[in-house]
Parts: sequence; structure tokens; C-alpha cells
Amino acid sequence: MDHKAGFVNIIGNPNVGKSTLMNALIGQKLSIITQKAQTTRHRILGILNEKNYQIVFSDTPGIINPEYELQESMMDFVYSAFEDADVIIYMIEVGDKGLKNKGFVERLENAEVPILLLINKIDLSEQDFVEKEIEKWSLQLPNASILPISALNNFNLDIIKRKLVELLPICSPYYDKDAITDKSERFFVEEIIREKILKHYKKEIPYSVEVDVEEFFEEKEITKIRAIIYVMRESQKGIIIGHKGMGLKRIGSEARKDIEKMLEKKVFLETPVKLKKNWRNNKKELKKFGY
Repeated sequence: MDHKAGFVNIIGNPNVGKSTLMNALIGQKLSIITQKAQTTRHRILGILNEKNYQIVFSDTPGIINPEYELQESMMDFVYSAFEDADVIIYMIEVGDKGLKNKGFVERLENAEVPILLLINKIDLSEQDFVEKEIEKWSLQLPNASILPISALNNFNLDIIKRKLVELLPICSPYYDKDAITDKSERFFVEEIIREKILKHYKKEIPYSVEVDVEEFFEEKEITKIRAIIYVMRESQKGIIIGHKGMGLKRIGSEARKDIEKMLEKKVFLETPVKLKKNWRNNKKELKKFGY
């Protein structure tokens, strides 16, 4: 049998379950997941390898109307998903009113590659309503194949895989067969710490924070990591650190456990909090952070 390989890029509005889907499809948690919008800031590859195919999934930030430079950079990741895709997955959830961004409507309508429109979270609705949703979306985006799914409950994920393999071109693998992502361990350490901040802090705090691994030393028995948590205002330092340092201690403890699980060894983790004013509107700083 001929080997197939290609890029499947996942786009959609915030909080539709894109990261949950990619993690479920590759069978491993790569993208962090929280209930907050804009959890995903980068474009993250997750690679599914089987004997006869390799699917390179791309999880992108949710589609938003940018308000500052960081969000502009996030949207650049989304636009880039149209450029190298062999298949585009457009994710929505049951009850979405329609495609809100006219620019994306036009891109989807004019796409030269197959589009798989996934209606997520169908476990929260009655079957009659789901059928009406399929009918509605088939009129809005007639060039797409439509499939109802539940990414959280793995419903119809096997059908998605079979459909994608059908659509992929005959091609040699793009990555080594033992590769699961293009990102480094340092990147995932930063994401794990940021996930804990998203989990425990409200309002503007999670969106004002960036994490940067400054030191990553692997020794025989332990890995020593120093990851700086940057905030935009002095008052945010106190909020992150918390009363008697308990907030920062909680973040560090939870993150360390997940990092140890990822690296499969003991970890010593330092997470000092530092001020970097207005970093998310500074193109030079954003470039340093990988945006």
C-alpha cells in the first residue's frame, strides 16, 4: 500500500475544542487546555504516525479580532494554516450562529484543498437539533464535508481519521516516524506553567503573562529549570505571587508534577516573577518569545 502524508490544519473560533481534538487524535496531550478563550497562542504541530500514513496536525489560536500586537501575531499563525494545508479542519460547536469573520468565509469558500467541517460538542444536544445544524451548515459552506463529533468523548474520531487518510496525498513522511511534535521540551515547560496560571487566575492576569525558560540543565538524576514569569504591571507581580508566596508556590508545584511526567525524571523548578512592561505590544519582545 502506498504511504500517505500531509498537513491537516485545525482552525475555528475560541473555545470550540481544537486542542482537545488534536490531543485526542494523536493520543497525547500536547496543546494545553483550559476553559478560557485564547489559551492557544502558537501554532503547535502534533504528528500521528501509523504504518501507512503520517498526519501532521496543526493546532492554531482561535479566530479573534486582534486588539494588540500579540493577538495580531496569533492571527498570523491562523492565516498561515491556509498556506500549507493538504486538508483544512474548520471546527465549530453546536449552536454557533454562523461564520463571524468575513475574511475567513471567503478563504474557506475559495479553498483549493478539502475542508472538513466538524460540529463539536454534539453530546450536549438532542439528535434532531444536531440534524438541523448539519443542514444549516451544508447551506453555509457547501464545499465542506460535515461531521458531528464530540472531541471530549472521542465520538466519531475514528471516522475523522479514516476520512483524513482518504484525502491525504501519496507522500513520504515529512518527519521521523518517532516524532510527535516540532516543539522543544522548553516550549512545553513554558506552556505547562502558563496553563496553571490560566487555571488559577482570572480577568486580565492570564493574558498579561508570558513564560520564558531561561535555564534548562539536564543532570543524571534531575533536570534543573529556571522559568521566568513575566507580567506587564507591578501590581500583577503581587497577584501572581499571592499571600506569603502561596499563589506562586501552587503554580510551581502543579507545573513541576506535570513537567516531571513529561520528562520522566525529577525536576527542580524555579519560577521568579519579573516585570516587562507592555511586552504584548512590543514587536521586538514578541519575536524573542517566538511570535
